[in-house]
Amino acid sequence: MIYLDNAATTYPKPEVVYEAMLNQMRHSGANPGRSGHKMAIEAGRVIFNTRELLAKLFNINNPMQIIFTSNATESLNLAIKGILKAGDHVITTSMEHNSVLRPIKSLEKINIENTIIQCDEVGFIDSEQIRREIKSNTKLIVMTHASNVTGTLMPIEAVGKIAKEAGIYFLVDAAQTAGVYEIDVKKHNIDLLAIPGHKGLLGPQGVGVLYIRDDLDVMHFKEGGTGSKSEELVQPEMLPDRYESGTPNTPGITGLAKGIEFIDNIGLEKIRKHEEELTQYFIDELKKIDKVTIYGPMDSKKQAAVISINIGEEDSSEIAYILDKVFNIAVRPGLHCAPYAHKTIGSFEQGTVRFSIGYFNTKEDIDASIDAINNICQQL
Repeated sequence: MIYLDNAATTYPKPEVVYEAMLNQMRHSGANPGRSGHKMAIEAGRVIFNTRELLAKLFNINNPMQIIFTSNATESLNLAIKGILKAGDHVITTSMEHNSVLRPIKSLEKINIENTIIQCDEVGFIDSEQIRREIKSNTKLIVMTHASNVTGTLMPIEAVGKIAKEAGIYFLVDAAQTAGVYEIDVKKHNIDLLAIPGHKGLLGPQGVGVLYIRDDLDVMHFKEGGTGSKSEELVQPEMLPDRYESGTPNTPGITGLAKGIEFIDNIGLEKIRKHEEELTQYFIDELKKIDKVTIYGPMDSKKQAAVISINIGEEDSSEIAYILDKVFNIAVRPGLHCAPYAHKTIGSFEQGTVRFSIGYFNTKEDIDASIDAINNICQQL
């Protein structure tokens, strides 16, 4: 199988990720923070170590500002619904995933306003558009760092500066960029950062991360056992306990740590350069095929390693089916849980066939994909 669905989840993972998860379950599979015996202490140590790795990667001062969730969608829901209250206004963009747009739209019923700023046909947004939409009750700006449909990179540094100047909170969805691009919460003035563990960070599914800036009050939406202040019947206020009720996914967090260590050893720049080179090569080869429509910037310096295409008027799901069954190439068709993004780029009715490149892909993978696309075009 040639795997080109890394925007959904990266595959394969580094071998050390699989090994570490299995070893954790075998040798320290106790409940962290719930007991005083050495297995529980070791499990707790692994979790704290992962917080420290994340803090270093994203230039976060205090590892306790890092909250573990089940995925980036939960992180985004916690951030959006935990910050906004009746009468507030939130600004976002037309290139967002439903994990941003659905929580925001759901809040309309409790009198929280939203503005969805229209991006251009390749997914770009002018940061000054955001400045112009700020109102007296604007409390939050939410923006993806890179579109999961076109890969279009968003100006998070410029928007972070605008948010800081206006005294507005800034939430970044780093689902397509964490582990590949530099993200510095201080440099980019990020107050809240939502991250999946299973994509660019090369960890397993079932682990998400939310960074919450120090002294920022985000309402929690679950209560329960935290292993701390058990004598009290109210949720502890201290981080991360306030948001982490229940038993954590220790095997998953263990695997995430090894994914981050792998990235640290390789280096962000090397990973990004590899993905950029394959992305640009793929785009340049696709441009040579008459029946192919390419969406997005078509420039690896302006987009993440996500390339959406269509072949003529053919249904995107049918093309993906052929790629899978005939050519053994895994891609993702359809609307990619981002309908506004498809409306923005003009592919809402057809969807697109999305190829997403990861660190473990090769030039041979891209060549095989180009050959397959050429073959399909010749049969139409």
